[in-house]
Amino acid sequence: MNKVHSTTYTLLRKNGMLKVFGNPGSNELPFLKNFPADFEYILALHEGAVVGIADGHALVSQQPSLVNLHAASGTGNAMGALTNAWYSHSPLVITAGQQARSLMGVEAMLSNVDAAQLPKPLVKWSYEPSCSGDVPRAISQAIHMANQPAKGPVYVSIPHDDWDKEIDEDALLLAEREVTTAGSLSIEQLASLTQRINKATNPVLVLGPDVDAYQANDLAIMLAEKMASPVWVAPSAPRCPFPTRHALFRGALPASLAGIAQKLDGHDLIVVIGAPVFRYHQHAPGRYLPKNAELIHVTCDLQEAARAPMGNAYVADIAAMLKSVLPEIKQTMRPMPKGLPVPLPYPTTQHGPLAPEEVFDDLNELAPADAVYVKESTSTVTAFWQRVEMRHQGSYFFPASGGLGFGLPAAVGAQLATDRQVIAVIGDGSANYGITALWTAAQYKVPVVFIILKNGTYGALRWFSRLLEAETAPGLDVPGLDFCAIAKGYGVEAILTNTREEFRAALKKALDAQGPMLIEVPTTTIEP
Repeated sequence: MNKVHSTTYTLLRKNGMLKVFGNPGSNELPFLKNFPADFEYILALHEGAVVGIADGHALVSQQPSLVNLHAASGTGNAMGALTNAWYSHSPLVITAGQQARSLMGVEAMLSNVDAAQLPKPLVKWSYEPSCSGDVPRAISQAIHMANQPAKGPVYVSIPHDDWDKEIDEDALLLAEREVTTAGSLSIEQLASLTQRINKATNPVLVLGPDVDAYQANDLAIMLAEKMASPVWVAPSAPRCPFPTRHALFRGALPASLAGIAQKLDGHDLIVVIGAPVFRYHQHAPGRYLPKNAELIHVTCDLQEAARAPMGNAYVADIAAMLKSVLPEIKQTMRPMPKGLPVPLPYPTTQHGPLAPEEVFDDLNELAPADAVYVKESTSTVTAFWQRVEMRHQGSYFFPASGGLGFGLPAAVGAQLATDRQVIAVIGDGSANYGITALWTAAQYKVPVVFIILKNGTYGALRWFSRLLEAETAPGLDVPGLDFCAIAKGYGVEAILTNTREEFRAALKKALDAQGPMLIEVPTTTIEP
């Protein structure tokens, strides 16, 4: 007779989930014993790094990633990373070991009290099976829930004595199931949407991360060119949905009410696709919309649609919606706007730390055209978008919630999921939140290029301290860090570069390496 253990692995195998990302505790060992030879266990040294690596893998592979955490304590360690996964619509199937059923009521050590409540509200679904026989069905539900629009993390707590229990053969029917979603607009919705776009005299497009997630970048280009519409990327962009050197590209919107209204002033129709409306950050009060402007919102996320403070929303599959809309959009006679000027090459610094702009110019010249950038240097976002050309789908990933600790681990997971070169551009403040991911990169020989921009301070926080008149606040600087020493301690080759010539040579070496390399670059501090 089959057991819960073997039935669950059959289910995971049928769904292509052959990697397990984890950091095990005693509650998880019964699941991991007799680990199948065709599965791979990816060990990280902290649960935050575990979820970050799985997040990067899910974002790039477009498939659910399986995470195995240790009860309540491991879940707690992972919550910061889970915040990013929630806002990036990452399909993570998170399992957590639970104490034996007979010991849960007395709250024996390592009991996960109210386990299903612990990860909320950062998961789509959270559950603890009421009996051992329900474990495979719960895992099946978790996989389908995570992978249906809007994608996102789910959580299942599993008592450790369930794995060895016998189960009916009918449970194997779970492995044959498929769940698909039809998310196209109705004929009436399509007519209403396209009529409003065709009637607009000065429309503008605002594109978000789900355009990239649905691999709909080329469709967005065709729509923009038909409309001759300038294209902005939604604020605090965690992905890049539009080529950054296209003539219609205008950059990323600021994350404030007043800032967005100012940038979109003069447009009579604002069409937002694949993004919330809007992810504000800086408190700069103003109007939600410019005067005389209307807004249309197309999203795959019902919650994003429901909570928006303005506009009419359509909830649909982003790619399917664009495919249905394109034939109905009339080619406008409006002239095509002129493109933004390409920034002039940044002059080479002769003395002292390099400017981040120099690093980005060299990346743009030397890195592969289809490189995948995982970025967590929050104070250099604007300069990066201006100077590094991104033209391919899946070229850019940034922490969707602003929670630090995403970059280093996510870069490792992203590289595990792709043959494209992954380059992590990380600030020295951010790096320490996920630094243990270097060990995983070394142990599994994951050939990520890690670039640490070291300015000795929390650069974005410095900028905010001036805005909020709090420049005397403590804890804004992080001196005394030696990332080359740290990297070598984890088994990663590392190079300190103090000149532009040294950086270029180190970058070329790292791009040719068979394993991970870290480049530490002392830099100046610039504004976000």
